Amino acid sequence: MPRSKRRSIAEMTPEEDGRHFAKRLRNTSSVSARRHSKAEDNAFSPKHCLTWFAEYTSADDPELLGPEGMEKFCEDIGVEPENVVMLVLAWKMNAKQMGFFTQEEWLRGLTELQCDSISKLQSKLEYLKSLLNHFPTFKSIYRYAYDFARDKDQRSMDIETAKAMLQLLLGKHWDLHGQFNSFLEQSKYKVINKDQWCNILEFSRSINNDLSNYDVDGAWPVLLDEFVEWIKASKSNDKSVS
Repeated sequence: MPRSKRRSIAEMTPEEDGRHFAKRLRNTSSVSARRHSKAEDNAFSPKHCLTWFAEYTSADDPELLGPEGMEKFCEDIGVEPENVVMLVLAWKMNAKQMGFFTQEEWLRGLTELQCDSISKLQSKLEYLKSLLNHFPTFKSIYRYAYDFARDKDQRSMDIETAKAMLQLLLGKHWDLHGQFNSFLEQSKYKVINKDQWCNILEFSRSINNDLSNYDVDGAWPVLLDEFVEWIKASKSNDKSVS
């Protein structure tokens, strides 16, 4: 038997045309509803964000995420606590103390990132790392790190914390970092003040590895003058030994 041809809408009876229109309307509404539902699922929710925060706090202090909660949080998002991306995240939150996030800091930073779940934050980790490649932003994060990491009872940063933070921020980007770390280890310095901290970054960015453009009469802190002298003395000793 010959296959029947599908009739056009123009050939349909009014009753058939009505059923056809109703079917199309249902299908369109169904697709629209699915799209709307998906958009709602992806939309940032402050309520969900705060519920997520509560997973890392205790009943005794529900508005503060402390060291234990931080450890669990890092485990959940798959990032080591010592990873520099955690410093960038803290900077986004403008967190005041290392190892702690307040509820206000958490909501401020994650609202800006539009993250209210583990998966959403994980999708932003590469973006957070990429911020370090933009020097003005890196400089802001570097300066932020000083007040973030220092003991709030002290005006300066203790030398061990300073060494750890310099390793985190400059270890892979400054060829003289290893020598500077060795210098700090054998020096008399027990703390680093903010002026020294900021000048270390400027030194790392502007002074050649061979120190050929270092001006001994420049306005560098004594710490960096002593570092340059230490390098020159080390080279002289190496030559005399050879």
